[in-house]
Amino acid sequence: MARRDAVLTAATDLAREALADIAPAEQIGDHLTVKAEEDRLHTHRFAAHKTGYRGWEWYVTVARAPRSKKVTVCELGLLPGDDALLAPKWIPWAERMDAEEKKQAREQEAEIAAEKAAEQAEASQGASQQT
Repeated sequence: MARRDAVLTAATDLAREALADIAPAEQIGDHLTVKAEEDRLHTHRFAAHKTGYRGWEWYVTVARAPRSKKVTVCELGLLPGDDALLAPKWIPWAERMDAEEKKQAREQEAEIAAEKAAEQAEASQGASQQT
């Protein structure tokens, strides 16, 4: 388990300043959490007040070298929070089709197979007539 680092935990203002490079101040809400990902690697999360991103959170990952007090921003962006609106899990079309759609698909496949068979028969008939 990663140890909590006092210097990185206190880097809330630095994390907020980093977000100001990619988002207007009014889109950056309250500081929500800080999590120790690894030793000397923490992620700060802020509420996101961004249109179309209800329930999402800004994150800023910060780190520092051993025995250094200088904090570095590693990455930042948006992540879905617990009540974020997300796209539903993708389901292949064949699994989403109802009985009528499956029947239509089988009929179309049969028609295509019949057309290919007819084309192949014509091609082989034409080749045998030329010899």
